[in-house]
Amino acid sequence: MSSRMTNSRRALVDHFEPDDLTDPKAQKQLRGQLEQIDYTAYAANKEVLAAAIGRADAMKFAHLGLAAAQARGRWASLALAATEGGRSPSAQQIEEIQRLRMAYEELSEAYGALRRMVERGYLSYAASDVSGRPPGG
Repeated sequence: MSSRMTNSRRALVDHFEPDDLTDPKAQKQLRGQLEQIDYTAYAANKEVLAAAIGRADAMKFAHLGLAAAQARGRWASLALAATEGGRSPSAQQIEEIQRLRMAYEELSEAYGALRRMVERGYLSYAASDVSGRPPGG
């Protein structure tokens, strides 16, 4: 691993950087290789995610969003109930609150990940309304 000075601090570089960055032919070749690497990862993601998930559509987003919202509601509701009247929650209540928070966070992360999958082109998106019908259908 090499390091490089940036302003007044040293930043670690965890990937190879050619010594001769001034050679246009070497730069072009390296860019081509990196694009090939990126495309390989893109193709793998597209194949695996399409097989695992299929197409993304409004219903899938609605169901995942609803599940996340319900989990958030259960989490917040239990936390409020456990502290009602100014009392401290028991260790068992804290564990349950933590479990519900983790469920909410995981569902929220999954929603964001699904959105990024569509944004990056790994999944195709079929527009439909939340009833599951295609537009105009």
